[in-house]
Amino acid sequence: MYYWNDLDEIPAGFGPSVVTVGNFDGVHRGHQQVLKRLVSEGARLDAAAVVISFDPHPAQVHRPDAAPELIMGLPGRVAALAETGIDALLMMRYNLELAENTAEQFVRKVFVDGLGARAVVIGHDIRFGKDNSGDLTTMRELGAQLGFDVIVVDDFGQSLPRDPQAEDQGRRCSSTWVREALGNGEVSTAARVLGRPHRVRGEIVHGAERGRQLGFPTANLSQETTGMIPADGVYAGWLMDAAGQRWPAAISVGSNPTFEHVPRQVEAHVIDRPVEQIGDFNLYGQVVVVEFVERLRGMVAYEGPEALVEQMHRDVELTRGVLSTDRSADR
Repeated sequence: MYYWNDLDEIPAGFGPSVVTVGNFDGVHRGHQQVLKRLVSEGARLDAAAVVISFDPHPAQVHRPDAAPELIMGLPGRVAALAETGIDALLMMRYNLELAENTAEQFVRKVFVDGLGARAVVIGHDIRFGKDNSGDLTTMRELGAQLGFDVIVVDDFGQSLPRDPQAEDQGRRCSSTWVREALGNGEVSTAARVLGRPHRVRGEIVHGAERGRQLGFPTANLSQETTGMIPADGVYAGWLMDAAGQRWPAAISVGSNPTFEHVPRQVEAHVIDRPVEQIGDFNLYGQVVVVEFVERLRGMVAYEGPEALVEQMHRDVELTRGVLSTDRSADR
């Protein structure tokens, strides 16, 4: 996949292309429908499938105090977009100067002059240009004027797999829904909308080593972890190290109320590691990915370390059971 941060980085004469544009925070199932159509149209037209996105999120520029918490950090978003099979990603630096482009200026400069677009793939609710003045009608008018087709992807409300126990059938997939689920600790719901377990990414740092002292050593993520951290609690999930090895893990999110003065953090206890690998298992300084599969319980203050250790043994057993039927590692 080609990756560009600026129009100047695109090779002269690049194209033809099929393009789409959006923030794609989470790259959820709805986004994936658009991207799947983008790739298929690119193949049909013998053109490059190109995604145009923005960093930082426009809301962080226009209303930083009210901007939504991002589901993904930039590295995670780039990786997830690359997994969809697109040919190129233009990650434009979003600032007030870019925001001043009218809908026509933006489309002409980026789609046509920069990428040689023959077609644009979008959803019904597209908004673009200065003050979000451009919409689907605008895009169709510009396509007729500038020589590209506009392909509209049907609304992605029915893109979730059927679950007879779920009350949300028919709800439109959205980044808002994912944030809502994560804020409630409902990581299994978030995974249904995302099409994969929710991930956070961060460097492993030294902690207070309380887990090691209790017989449950943990990999502690730094405070600069990227990706939305779910509600406090204990989760079953996976840890992927820098080499790409996946490890089953019981994951704790919170400040651990059994002990005082502990900052909120994410820590993962890797389970069922082969004996011969225990001595060589050193993740300090590595950037790892933690995936959340299912919430086991909320965060509770226990009457001393002994009660906590008993609960941690139960958490490990529950984690083992959950992950024995989880197929996300096969994706």
